[in-house]
Amino acid sequence: MRQGSGFLTVRQRRLAWLGFLLAAAQAPVAARFATDDSWLFSLCVALMVATVIIADDASRRRPANAPSSD
Repeated sequence: MRQGSGFLTVRQRRLAWLGFLLAAAQAPVAARFATDDSWLFSLCVALMVATVIIADDASRRRPANAPSSD
């Protein structure tokens, strides 16, 4: 059984992981030094990027001949 391909290329997937790690690491640093709640924006961005990575991973794990849910 062949694996399905995701909608991200390998390079885009690596950049998404890098963006997730940078945003996730920046949030607690901003929370420490910022007086307002602007660090929540970094947390939201990290969660959105993580959602894209999870969706791509699910797409890759689906068998190639499986019907799509569209």
